[in-house]
Amino acid sequence: MSAYVIFDVEIRDPARYQAFMQGVKPALEAAGARYLARGGAHKVYEGDWTPRRIVLIEFPSVAAWEAFYNGPVYQGLKAIRDEVSSARLVCVEGMAP
Repeated sequence: MSAYVIFDVEIRDPARYQAFMQGVKPALEAAGARYLARGGAHKVYEGDWTPRRIVLIEFPSVAAWEAFYNGPVYQGLKAIRDEVSSARLVCVEGMAP
């Protein structure tokens, strides 16, 4: 079952964040993931959530996401991301076909 990772990101240093993006894009592709949304316009219809920048990524499975997230490549890139941004993220498992 696919897994969907939702990031709510606040970028404090756009130039350095681009360095993170240059490394993370090929790492995501290698993990079989793909972007479904990345920083497009969004609108809150209910609740008190005030998202900053939404990123939605599809992974082949929760296991693939966890292997990517906990792996050495992403953890090295995450160190850059943590320096220049703050994020909230969740992973939700998709529904069986």
